[in-house]
Amino acid sequence: MARGHVRADGTHPAPAEKAHARKIGDRLARRYPEIGTALAYDSPWQLLVSTVLSAQTTDENVNKVIPVLFANYPTPDDLASANPEDVESIVFSTGFYRQKTKSILALAADLVDKHDGDVPVDIDELTKLRGVGRKTASVVLAEAFGVPAIAVDTHVKRLSKRLGLTTETDPTKIESDLKALFPRSRWRQLSMRLIQYGRDVCDARKPRCFECGLIDLCPFPDKRMSE
Repeated sequence: MARGHVRADGTHPAPAEKAHARKIGDRLARRYPEIGTALAYDSPWQLLVSTVLSAQTTDENVNKVIPVLFANYPTPDDLASANPEDVESIVFSTGFYRQKTKSILALAADLVDKHDGDVPVDIDELTKLRGVGRKTASVVLAEAFGVPAIAVDTHVKRLSKRLGLTTETDPTKIESDLKALFPRSRWRQLSMRLIQYGRDVCDARKPRCFECGLIDLCPFPDKRMSE
C-alpha cells in the first residue's frame, strides 16, 4: 500500500531522510514562526500579477509599482484591454518590462476568457494561464487561498540541494521530493521559510555558514566558516 507522496524517482523517503527533513523544518519554523510573501496584495488577482512581476527583481520594487498598476487597472478585464505601452511605463522599474507586460496582459485575457475574471483555486488551471508557471501558481495557492503547495524558486532549489533534501535540478522534481519529505501541514510555509533563510544566511555565492543554525544538518561540502 502506498505511503504518502513519492519522490520524483518514484521512491519513498526512508525514515532517516524524513527525520532529517523534520529537523530542518522544525528549526526553520522556530526561526520564522509566522511568515508569508513580502508582496503587497489585496486579492488573489493582485497576488497573481505581482508574483509574475517579481521575477528577477525584489519584492520591494514590485510593491512600489503595483499600487499604480492596480489603480489604473483594478480588474482582469481592465488589464486585458490596456495599452501595452502604458503598462510598460508603469512596470518599467521591475526589469524585463516588455516581457512582463506581455505576460500580465495575456494572463489577464485568459482569466477573463476562461474563468470570468476569477482566479482558479487549482494548480492545473492556473498553469494553463499564459505567463503563469508552476512556481507562481503555487505561491498564489499557498498565500492567497491557504492551499498546501510548495513553490520552488532559485532559493528553494539551492537550499534543498545544499541541505540534502533532493538531488534533482528540475523544479517540478524538487517539488515532488519536498512533498514526499514534509507533511502537507508544512508545505504552505516551507517555501517562504527556505526563501527567507536563503536571503538571510544561505546566500548563493557567499553562504554565511559560520552563523548557520542548520550547519550540523547540512552536507554542503563548500562551507564558509569565516567572513
